[in-house]
Amino acid sequence: MILADVTLNDLTLDPHTALAAARAVGPIAWLPALNGWVVTSRSAAVHVMRDAKRFTVDDPRFTTGQILGPSMLSTDGPAHTRHRAPFNGWFSDRAELQRLTDWMTDRARGIVAELEPHSRAELRSAFAAPLAAETVAHALRLDPPGADALLEWYGAIVDSVQRLTAGLDARDAAMLAYRDLAAAIEATARSDPPAPLVTAFAALSTAEVVANAAVILFGGIETSEGATANAIWHLLTNPDVLAAVRANRSLVAAAAEESLRLEPAAATIDRYATTDVELSGVPIRAGDYVVVSLAGANRDPTVFADPDRFDIARPNVRTHTTFALGPHACLGIHLARAQTIAAIEAVLDGFDRIELGIDADGPLGLVFRKPACLDATWTPR
Repeated sequence: MILADVTLNDLTLDPHTALAAARAVGPIAWLPALNGWVVTSRSAAVHVMRDAKRFTVDDPRFTTGQILGPSMLSTDGPAHTRHRAPFNGWFSDRAELQRLTDWMTDRARGIVAELEPHSRAELRSAFAAPLAAETVAHALRLDPPGADALLEWYGAIVDSVQRLTAGLDARDAAMLAYRDLAAAIEATARSDPPAPLVTAFAALSTAEVVANAAVILFGGIETSEGATANAIWHLLTNPDVLAAVRANRSLVAAAAEESLRLEPAAATIDRYATTDVELSGVPIRAGDYVVVSLAGANRDPTVFADPDRFDIARPNVRTHTTFALGPHACLGIHLARAQTIAAIEAVLDGFDRIELGIDADGPLGLVFRKPACLDATWTPR
């Protein structure tokens, strides 16, 4: 494959072939379809993510920043610290994590119990999405408006982020969704704000709290939904692994982690060079767009043996880059892992002889990757 021939459609449908071709050129290669450099080696990806001075998110082109404005996601240096600091304590609180894990476990089982008598469902929209949205609504006390509204809002925002990445205009629906989300967050703050927002309102302006809460919503729904749907996809397309995990539940965490490595729900993160710099022997000019491919780094054959295989015995699986590293490492990493594990456990417990349906699709997406249709069938009890 010649990189000049790689299209955005290729990167949406089958990025791993294109990324392998880019890797053959070197750890960093120019990808005309993105009008930027794509980083596919783990070592180079880690270097970029940890070096916020030379590779920043603080750029007018940063797609999420164009929609949400300044937040912990779109700033670096002291501004980033100020935006993120009010939320650190809550997300690292073990008691709070356990409380939410227990809640997610019960809710995942409840959704599965509602679906089980029907013998068939599209599990991304009927299971993974509501579990993720309800978890965020529960954590931020955004009920009302509730999970259905959150799913509609974040869907509009995600669509616009992917459009901006593809060089298209954002849709007006994203701005309307953000307006409605802001109103819901402000209403919650006036009534009974949850712990993560209490500290934030003491340190940030209302607009800044809204932007950062939107980031939490964005990550808490999109990446968690994708992680759950991708994990179910990987298990159902690897029946031997599914049987092993069903027989030995101690393997569930390993299966979840390997799925996170093999198909990160957020496949890429954007950075912009602030100065002329050399990366892995390649000269990059100030202002250049640098796409860190988490999907590529996670399949770096110098780090992960047989990288395209779903291997739940992989000894170094935790060295994947799915949750990013450096100052922008995922704030909800522990919650995301716990939700994926709770979802897998619920599926194993609740569905007998589950398998993919005829309409099922694999993971798709330019930036955010998950099955468009996770059609599944099972034997009702």
